[in-house]
Amino acid sequence: MPSIAPTERIRIVLARPSHTGNIGAAARAMKTMGFADLRLVAPRHAPDAQAAALAAGAADVLEAARIADRLEEALAGTVLAAGFSARTRDLSHPLRALRDAAPELLARAQEGPVALVFGNETSGLSNEELGHCAMQVAIPANPAYGSLNLAAAVQVACYELASAAGRFAVGEAGEREAATSEDVEALVAHWESAMRESGYLDPARPGRLMERLRRLVARAGLERAEVKFLRGMLAAFEARMRR
Repeated sequence: MPSIAPTERIRIVLARPSHTGNIGAAARAMKTMGFADLRLVAPRHAPDAQAAALAAGAADVLEAARIADRLEEALAGTVLAAGFSARTRDLSHPLRALRDAAPELLARAQEGPVALVFGNETSGLSNEELGHCAMQVAIPANPAYGSLNLAAAVQVACYELASAAGRFAVGEAGEREAATSEDVEALVAHWESAMRESGYLDPARPGRLMERLRRLVARAGLERAEVKFLRGMLAAFEARMRR
């Protein structure tokens, strides 16, 4: 049986969200970082057209969201719940920075589902709600204005956990394909042919032109798509010269 990645066991729980737009935006924030388990606790309104609009391409996350009447229901089956709040509370567990807590959250997710719990947009999590969380986590911010939009907080939390898990790398989503030596040789040969035809390269006195061209191409680290458009450009020049 294939193992389950820790990030697949991360559950995002929104307690008493007031605005459906924030629910949709949170779903989008989750999907961009590879998370899909969304739970809503006593939302003021069920997800509607505004939520769907702000979810954009994450409609699947929004539609799969489960709604619970009480926080305990949303936390059922989890091995750890981390409540997000920047305020110091008179609680037994200390306030921890999200980045510092991320490795432990992922480690516990190897054992079972881990919930990241976010409070209401206006009042945040109540002391009673934090009482259901074994860890209190904060996203460090400007002390003069540390208020984060709910969806923005979800985005930062998902980013930190995805980064700590090494989920994504820059450029991973692209289709960059490096040019092969055959691609490069074909480009250089085509370039040489075009320069000869245009008269720019004198075969009797080539000097070090081709050597310099090869160095230039080698430094460029071309992609196959770039080789293709350069050769297309050369072909257009050749067609114009032959008219």
